[in-house]
Amino acid sequence: MSTNTTSWPAGYRINPRDAGPSAEVVSGFQGLPAAAIGDAMSRNVGTVGLRQYHARLDTTMCGPAFTVRVRPGDNLMIHKALMMVQPGDVLVIDGGGDVTQALVGGLMRTTCVAKGVAGLVIDGAVRDLTEWAEDGMPIFAKGHTHRGPSKDGPGEINVPISCAGLAVLPGDLIVGDADGVIAVPKDQAEDVLARTRAHLEKEARIRESNRTGSADPERFDAVLRAKGLPV
Repeated sequence: MSTNTTSWPAGYRINPRDAGPSAEVVSGFQGLPAAAIGDAMSRNVGTVGLRQYHARLDTTMCGPAFTVRVRPGDNLMIHKALMMVQPGDVLVIDGGGDVTQALVGGLMRTTCVAKGVAGLVIDGAVRDLTEWAEDGMPIFAKGHTHRGPSKDGPGEINVPISCAGLAVLPGDLIVGDADGVIAVPKDQAEDVLARTRAHLEKEARIRESNRTGSADPERFDAVLRAKGLPV
């Protein structure tokens, strides 16, 4: 498929899929808490204002980003993306935050399941909530409405996008759970994985000291004294 931008009409672009990090790295992130990954990335990245529409709180999502940018309320390019995705991909959709028309519904969920999509992250609306609530397809979206989408375009596939405050490049590793959704830059994924594991080990030590009542008071007192408080 050509990626020559001069071959695409204005507002349309379809780039090839980016495989993202290695399968080993992706597997390493499976089951890691999004919050811990965020802690390992300075606590200032992740989606804002999305909610999960799958029912189970313990459902997790992990896989390389397949990005789509659409005109608010139009899902033509999402249908095209579903023709291109590979099993394990996470479909990340920049719908401009519009919730007046749903971008995906139950019929598209059936396609996602058949394609083996790892999940969806949508800065926009969904519909057919009872179907999305079923097990087997994690989905995070900004809102919901019964009003369906148009299928006229324009739109772009596998381009840099912003989704609910989260900057995402094609192939970035997407992790989501009950706490939210985060993107790990594909070229930093191995380092972030190591940092996250180290952070979880640190948390385990703190949790044990909290449980036994042996936490070091200097952990916070030193901070307070540095601010001038007489503790």
